[in-house]
Order: sequence, then C-alpha cells, then structure tokens
Amino acid sequence: MLATTLHGDPVPQTDPLLIVHGLFGSARNWGVIAKNLSAQRQIITVDLRNHGASFWADSNSYPDLADDLAQVIDAHGGRADVLGHSMGGKAAMVLALTRPDLVPRLIVADIAPVQYAHTQMRYIEAMQSLDLSTVSTRMDADRQLRAEVPELAIRAFLLQSLDLTDKRWRLNLEVLAAEMPEIMGFPNISAQFDHPTMFLSGGKSDYVLPDHRATITALFPHARFVKIPGANHWLHAEKPREFEAAVETFLR
Repeated sequence: MLATTLHGDPVPQTDPLLIVHGLFGSARNWGVIAKNLSAQRQIITVDLRNHGASFWADSNSYPDLADDLAQVIDAHGGRADVLGHSMGGKAAMVLALTRPDLVPRLIVADIAPVQYAHTQMRYIEAMQSLDLSTVSTRMDADRQLRAEVPELAIRAFLLQSLDLTDKRWRLNLEVLAAEMPEIMGFPNISAQFDHPTMFLSGGKSDYVLPDHRATITALFPHARFVKIPGANHWLHAEKPREFEAAVETFLR
C-alpha cells in the first residue's frame, strides 16, 4: 500500500480528507495545510507510487494510481473526501469516476480531465543530469540544477525529493519519463460522478480553461468552479490560507 501520513484523529460522522500530491511531489509538500485542515476532520496524505516513500512500479497509469488510492480509503474506513492537485487531481478524478462509492465529495486543484500539449520532461532530464557523487549539500545540488532550472521555487520543490544521505532521488525518474505521455493525458472513461465536486484553480493559471468546462461537466455534472485570484498552478503553495478557506467552505 502507499506510504501514508495521518493528521489528527478520526471525527465521528465526518469523513476523512485524502490529499493527493502532483507530479514530483510527496505528502510532505502538504504538511502545513494538512495540519491546519485537521482541526475539523482527519487528514490522510499519501506518497503516490514512484514518489516519496512509496513503492516503485513499472506503470504510473491513472487507473493504477486510482486503485492505489482506493486501497488507502478501504484501509481507513471505506469512505473519504478526496483532494488532488495536478497529476494527483487526475488520479482523484479517475478514482471518483470508477469508485464513486468511496468518494462522497471531490476537490480537483488546478487540472482538467484533458490531454495537455506540454510536457515535464525537462525537469526529469535536469534531475537525471545531476552528478549525485559530487553532491554533499542541497546547495551543491541547487547550484548544479540552476542552469537547467532557473526558477528558484521549482528547484526548491524538486530538491525536496533528493535523498542526500543515500545520494538518490525519491522519484522513479525512468518510469515517470516513460509514462509522461500518459501522465499528460486522461483515460477515456464512460461514467459520471454525481457527487459534489469543486474545481479549484489559480486565477493566473492556464490549466483549467473555459474550453475545458464542457468536458468537465459531462463527467462531473455537479461541478462548481472556484478561482483563487493571483495564484498560478501551485495555488496551494502560493496562496495557502486562501486555499484552505476554499476547501473548508466546500466541505462544510
């Protein structure tokens, strides 16, 4: 089963909230938000397969990710509201569409159930190019990554998955590279999720566009669309308090 972290105790008559990170992320990216949200309900954060402390596998398909999440929910009472960001949002959508009995409510953070034209291969190639034998500190790694990844915030995010002690990435970069076309896509599923759903996106992000709404509402007829002004794709990191407020309002 996936590596999980529990925040807070179970609350009677209240479903826990399962938080699912995006590509190159892990449960630790959500620690502060999970702690803050745990005042009202138990929060479960996970490391997806091929990420963090979870197992590595040859597939990173969305049906497989959804099955992994279903196992976590089954192990924690059989029902959970689910919040997924980016790749984790796509996995959460597939889970909701294929196992709606497990998911009372769904929150999708800055992603749509569509094929995207861009790729994240440049970050994989940058991480693969790092000479780990010469890295003793995170500053060493940051210096080596700077030419390929000039954005400080993105370097800091990627380096959270670097294990300096064992000199290895906690990311299965080979499989993630091979599966990149599938990660950028979305499986063809003939189903609808008839439970409450919120698509929460950054006001400055271009991941959820007006052109996507017909596709979203065909799969999620009760979808509600909310934007956080001034936020980009990493809306939970850029505007954490606004993000928490939107999530709490929806869940209430």
